[in-house]
Amino acid sequence: MKSEKITFPGSQGEELAARIDRPDQHTSKGSVLFAHCFTCSKNLRAVGHISRTLTDHGMSVFRFDFTGLGESEGDFSNTNFSSNVDDLIAAATYMKQHEIVPRMLMGHSLGGAAVLQAADRIASVEAIATIGAPCNPEHVQHLLTDKKEIIEEKGEADVRLAGRTFTIKKQFLDDLSAQKMDGIIRNLGKALLIFHSPVDNTVGIDNAAHIYKLAKHPKSFISLDDADHLLSNEEDAKYVGSVAAAWADRYL
Repeated sequence: MKSEKITFPGSQGEELAARIDRPDQHTSKGSVLFAHCFTCSKNLRAVGHISRTLTDHGMSVFRFDFTGLGESEGDFSNTNFSSNVDDLIAAATYMKQHEIVPRMLMGHSLGGAAVLQAADRIASVEAIATIGAPCNPEHVQHLLTDKKEIIEEKGEADVRLAGRTFTIKKQFLDDLSAQKMDGIIRNLGKALLIFHSPVDNTVGIDNAAHIYKLAKHPKSFISLDDADHLLSNEEDAKYVGSVAAAWADRYL
């Protein structure tokens, strides 16, 4: 795998950090734009394993850090789900300008909801794959349960997530509540592959069922057996990459 670090302008004008992973061979079967999970980064170990597996199957992968996360510039507290979707559009625009046209979107957890939302705005995309994705981004609010009242009352609060402290503002909650995903899923007009573990304790398997029920064919569901939400087992992450690559061959 050949990997290159770059930066590009995000939706809020900040420089976002990205990595372009390319297959060893000179030609690529197509490019994948990857969206990481809530408060994670492009460098999450599972994302690296998935990316490497995709490149082993001849696909290029563009993964980046959303505004205010990882190595990207910006203030996370001023972002929300809508700005994440806009960052995806900005990434797709950069890819097209540099002849790495995105043909497939792939998103993990909240990143999965974001790629579903962004798909209609990226004309070159022919296929979408989600991993442990919520059927509605408002699902994230359950992570903020003990601070939600404080956020509503004072306008913001510091929340401990995945061992780190983030400032969450009321505009973040308001934006989540404003999202209407059902109609978007019904009208995707793209091939859809849903990965989900039946023992996912962060985003329940019922979310996958809801997405699958609403989406039109072609659509596929792959159970991740006993995998955890973050795909911390390397073999689970590699499995997702290899199955997604084989599935995408039909559409790219």
